[in-house]
Amino acid sequence: MPLSDDQPHTRTRLPVGEQPSSQPTQRQSRPLRTLLTVLVVVTLLVVAISIANRGKADPGSTGSSADRAAPTAPTGAGPAPSGDQPVGTTTNGIGSGYPHTDQGVQSAAANYAVAIGSADMFRTDSRHTIVSTIADPAAAPALQSRLDQGFGGDTASRYGLDAQGRAPKGLTFVSRTVPVGTRSTGYSDADTKVEVWCTGLTGLAGEHSVQPVTTTWFTLTLSLHWTGSDWKLTDFTSKQGPAPMPGDQQAATADEITGAVQQFGGFRYAR
Repeated sequence: MPLSDDQPHTRTRLPVGEQPSSQPTQRQSRPLRTLLTVLVVVTLLVVAISIANRGKADPGSTGSSADRAAPTAPTGAGPAPSGDQPVGTTTNGIGSGYPHTDQGVQSAAANYAVAIGSADMFRTDSRHTIVSTIADPAAAPALQSRLDQGFGGDTASRYGLDAQGRAPKGLTFVSRTVPVGTRSTGYSDADTKVEVWCTGLTGLAGEHSVQPVTTTWFTLTLSLHWTGSDWKLTDFTSKQGPAPMPGDQQAATADEITGAVQQFGGFRYAR
C-alpha cells in the first residue's frame, strides 16, 4: 500500500565508526602547521643571533699591550688616545719616575708643561721648587734665571699681582695650562724634543677685575734628557697657536669662574 506524502519520513543513523572522517582530519592538521611555523621562526632567530655575535670580541680574551695602548683612530681623526697609566709617584706634587720610552717622555713633557703654566710659577719660592723638580741638574741654573725673569717683576705686576705673586684682596689669580696633545720629534734614549699643544687660562677672577680670565692657545716645545732614572727638562720654547675658531658661547660670570677654579682640580697626564 503506497505511503502518502504526509506520512513521517524515516532517518537512518550510521554507526560511529562508519561516519565520514574528513572533518576531524582538517582539525588535526591545524596544530601541525602551527608547530612547523614556530620551529621555522625559532630557527631563523637562532641563525640571526649567531650572525650578529660572530663579529664581537670575546669579553674574556685579552689582546696584546700594544693593541690596548694604541687603538686605531678613525680616518682623519688624528692619533687616537693611547698610552700607559699615569705614573704613580710624585715629587713636590709633580709626577716623576717616567718610563724610559717614547710614551714616557711625552707623559713627562705634558706634566712639565702643566707645572710651567701654573699659578705657582708666579711665586718665587714655589717657582724655584718646580724648577728644581723638573729640570735636569746641569740645566737648572740657566732655566731658573730665565724663568725668574719671565714670571717675576713686570709679568706679575701686569696681571695685578704683588712682588710675592699674590692677587689683590677679593680676587683669585688663575693660571692653568691644559695639554690637548703631544708628539715627540726625533726620539732617542738620551735626548728628545716633545711638542705639547696647549690651551691656557690666565687672569684675575672676581668682581671689578681689570684682568678677566681669558683663554689662549699655544705650543710648547720641551727638550728632555734621560738622567738615568727619569726624564728631565733642559730647555723649552713657546709659540702661539694653533688656535681654533672661538665658539658661540656666553662668557661665565666672575663668580662662576672663581667657583670653577676653586672646585675643579687638575690632572696628571700620560700618553
